[in-house]
Formats: sequence, C-alpha cells, structure tokens
Amino acid sequence: MTLYNPDIHHRQSIRLCGCDYSEAGAYFVTVCTQNRECLFGEIVDGKIKLNDAGQMVGSLWNELPQHYKGVETDEFIVMPNHFHGIIVLVGAGLALPRIDTTIRHNQGAASSAPTLGDIVRTFKSKSTIYVNRLLVRTGQRLWQRNYYEHIIRDEEELNRLREYIVNNPEQWLFDNENPDCDQGETFGRGEPAVRPYIG
Repeated sequence: MTLYNPDIHHRQSIRLCGCDYSEAGAYFVTVCTQNRECLFGEIVDGKIKLNDAGQMVGSLWNELPQHYKGVETDEFIVMPNHFHGIIVLVGAGLALPRIDTTIRHNQGAASSAPTLGDIVRTFKSKSTIYVNRLLVRTGQRLWQRNYYEHIIRDEEELNRLREYIVNNPEQWLFDNENPDCDQGETFGRGEPAVRPYIG
C-alpha cells in the first residue's frame, strides 16, 4: 500500500472551502470516462445513439432518488465518453449552499443527509460494476477519478444548463471530450460559463 506523500502526490481539492455539499441546492455534474474512451454509444447526425452500456448509465442515474431520500434528478445526457446531469438536494429549493468559514476540528456525529460526493460515488461505483459486466471488462476503471460540479445559483442558470445538456450532442464535433476534437485539452471549451470543481 502506498502512503500519501505531499511531495509526490499533488492532488488538490478545489471544492469551495467550508461548503456543506449536503445542503439543499441544485448541482450541474460532469463525469468523464477513463482516458476519454467512447464506451456508451456514438453521435449520429447530432443525436446520441446509446448502446446497452450507455442506457445502463442513464438508468442508474434515474434510480438515484430511490436510494437517497431528498434527492431528485433533473435533465441529463449520456454522451459517448462522458455524462452531464443536474441533481437536486431537496429542501429550500435553489440556493447557494451555506458557506461556513469556521474551522471545525471535531464535527461529532456526521449528518445523515447524503453529500453530493456520496451520490456521485454511488453512481460511479454502480455504473462501473454494471457497465464492466456488460462490456466484459474485468477490473477496469470506467470513470476518471474526479468529477466536475457547479452549484446552480438561480432559475435562469438552471434553465441555461438544461438547454446546454439537451443540445450537447449537437456540439460533439467541438467538444474537448471528443477524442477527434483538435481544439486542445482544456475542459470547458463549448461549455456554459461555469467553473468546474474537481473532487
């Protein structure tokens, strides 16, 4: 087992410091396959044609509210090698999660509410098991270790992101997640004006 060494392992969380991701709110989430491998289908004439693995990913996303009380899924799209979805932690509606600037050294008992990280981990874990079975891939990583998320701050932004998700297949030729796209490696070209957070 390799122990964490800060001189070697430079993983840095850029999530909002002090942000309680179990608070009510809506989040835009993107998860990418390992090495941008196209496993879920193909884009034909600006539309996604999902294979069985892609359909499984969509079904597992839709099932999340059955596993987590107070969680709702909204618009989503399974692309050939990534996934965009909006997830809502039900409560006060669309709201910026509470930012706590105090440092809590001992938080005591953990909240029973699932965090965004809990939900995405469940989605990634279950989909890895089922997709690897479908594609006869033994012990292979399906998703990249991290994921991108953005806090949706108001109704206007929610509607803009819904539209972006629906229209995502039409933008595939210009999408940096497309292995055939020659526009560079930076996440975000063609994305809405959101800052991705990696965790």
